[in-house]
Amino acid sequence: MFRKMPRIITESEVEQAALDLLKELGYTIVYGPDISEGGINEERKYNEVVLVKRLRNALQRINKDIPKEAIEEAIKKIKRTDSQNQIINNQSFHKFVTDGVPVEYKTKDGIKHNYVQLFDLKEIKNNEFLAVNQFTIIEERNNRRPDIILFINGLPIVMIELKNPADENATTKSAFDQFQTYKMLIPSVFRFNEILVASDGLEAKAGTLTSNFEWFIPWKTIDGKKTPKTQPQIEVLIKGMLNKECLLGLISHFIVFETDKDKKDGPNKNSKKTCCLPSI
Repeated sequence: MFRKMPRIITESEVEQAALDLLKELGYTIVYGPDISEGGINEERKYNEVVLVKRLRNALQRINKDIPKEAIEEAIKKIKRTDSQNQIINNQSFHKFVTDGVPVEYKTKDGIKHNYVQLFDLKEIKNNEFLAVNQFTIIEERNNRRPDIILFINGLPIVMIELKNPADENATTKSAFDQFQTYKMLIPSVFRFNEILVASDGLEAKAGTLTSNFEWFIPWKTIDGKKTPKTQPQIEVLIKGMLNKECLLGLISHFIVFETDKDKKDGPNKNSKKTCCLPSI
């Protein structure tokens, strides 16, 4: 575990420790190459960031009263990007998270308008949680491999970047900088991202797609009580923020988009903010 960090000197060991914690929380651990093209359980191409089969199964399971053709319509809307603006695309997806995906379909009484829900907030076990490490994404010849991506119902909701604590140049800031590179080179995955986690193996900070580094902050508690200062931040964040119930509640109810006007009367800028980081 992270409490034995003096023995952990490689990035892969930090990654494995994080995966072990996520497994304790009930996540299914999946090795990225195994489910990618050419893998033993191939279910996606390298340019695909949504696990469509898992998404389809989850939506059918959660929305039992909605016909399959409407589910397929919802999947098309979820995957489609309508703008060149990364933040607008992300905001569009987040609206699906909070409101559901609008669909219409024929019934014996005429055309029915309804919403396909992405997550089951009442029955947590009705959702599928995956922690996928080494998930290679190829986009316009750019090849990148984030350390860990958390998928809920086939959707890449959380990205975790881990650095080697034995390397004095590997910090939460360098993990944050890695996100900025990813945003430029593999932008498609950020349509679906809700939370970014930057860690050096001990310290850990969370933010959103639009957060500057100073707005990446630690998660302070596991169970609502004050945690010992000796407990590694990454352990507190994973157990406190990324447990299934808290994560679903956070992304569904405690993330907002706000329009910030430039101080020099420049163009308005949309900012994505989470307002549920406890400050115990």
